[in-house]
Amino acid sequence: MVLTSHDQLGQTGEKTGFWLEEFAAPYYVFKDAGVSITLTSPHGGQPPIDPKSDEPGAQTEATERFKKDADAQQQLAHTLRLDEIVSDAFDAVFYPGGHGPLWDLAEDKLSIELIQSTLAAGKPVAAVCHAPAVLRHPKAANGQSVVQGKSVTGFTNTEEAAAGLTEVVPFLVEDMLTQNGGNYSKAADWQPHVVTDGLLITGQNPASSAPAATALLKAIGLG
Repeated sequence: MVLTSHDQLGQTGEKTGFWLEEFAAPYYVFKDAGVSITLTSPHGGQPPIDPKSDEPGAQTEATERFKKDADAQQQLAHTLRLDEIVSDAFDAVFYPGGHGPLWDLAEDKLSIELIQSTLAAGKPVAAVCHAPAVLRHPKAANGQSVVQGKSVTGFTNTEEAAAGLTEVVPFLVEDMLTQNGGNYSKAADWQPHVVTDGLLITGQNPASSAPAATALLKAIGLG
């Protein structure tokens, strides 16, 4: 699981990071399936939690479980740096969302290489909500975007507008996926929607985080 290290919400002076539900829900889907989980981020250590995802109204069964899970909290506080990760050691890669990835993981050379090498090895990559932003630059062996001709989803333009951040984010996930040749689809705002196309698994929003994790388990033969 690859998490953001970025905590600044553009020039607003506000904080961002990863969205807690989009980490916690998949984490427990994987843990309950007996999967060995490694957490990583560009800077290593404790990745920033988006403060809004930690507010009472944003809590879910998974986030409440996380807050009572000292082992999971300890693991999150000590993520490995991305430069310590060797893609060969893993069966799959999962990117939780939050706005942070738009600034760092979308442009991070190590993340781009991780995605390219994972897909090239025939292993799946999943990303949920804003995290499909990480698919902005990775290329397939033919030199085209890894989303070219693929069915994909991600945080919608209307969901970003509802969050009031259309003019703050460096790019819109929906627009980027479409511009890169993806066959973009979406459900109604805030409704779960997960798309699997070959080795790519994408989820639209926070409600899609657990279903995307379940789809990833299926892709590695555990679903």
